[in-house]
Amino acid sequence: MNENLLNVSDKIIENKIYTIRGTKVMLDKDLAELYQVETKQLKRQVRRNIERFPEDFMFELTAKEYEILRSQFGTLSHGEHSKYLPMAFTEQGVAMLSSVLGSKQAIEVNIKIIRIFTKFREVLHSHQELLLKLQKIEKYVITHHHNIKSHDDEIKIIFELIDELRKDKQKPTKRKPIGFKIGKKK
Repeated sequence: MNENLLNVSDKIIENKIYTIRGTKVMLDKDLAELYQVETKQLKRQVRRNIERFPEDFMFELTAKEYEILRSQFGTLSHGEHSKYLPMAFTEQGVAMLSSVLGSKQAIEVNIKIIRIFTKFREVLHSHQELLLKLQKIEKYVITHHHNIKSHDDEIKIIFELIDELRKDKQKPTKRKPIGFKIGKKK
């Protein structure tokens, strides 16, 4: 692996991932920096191969989105201007970039970026599972314990339900054996 890539920490890449239009994306200038190419070269290659970048792979920010991003994150240094609005690349768009750019650096960086996107997805999934379990607990408490008199009782019930959920997850599911029984005929 390239020595320059080894110096790029996961945290640096994570800080370059934004949520725009409800989707995690990376901006062209940040990707160009990671790939060690000029932003205009990256954009040129994308425009030459635009059929590889449908809207769910890459989209151009609107002027309003760009202004909001600039004000929130300071993504553009003062005096740094481009005649084009930034391109935002989804995980699939980032993966496609390595084939368009074709450099070893782009391939190596993409592998690292894709792993980080995957990590984000896994964290989001585990948070969703936890949220569903907490909603189940809340629904149970509301429907079965109308007359709880103190918070201590509520907390005790919540911990009991969490223990039940944990035990249910650990229990192996019972299945009927598959196949034929070989034995004596009667």
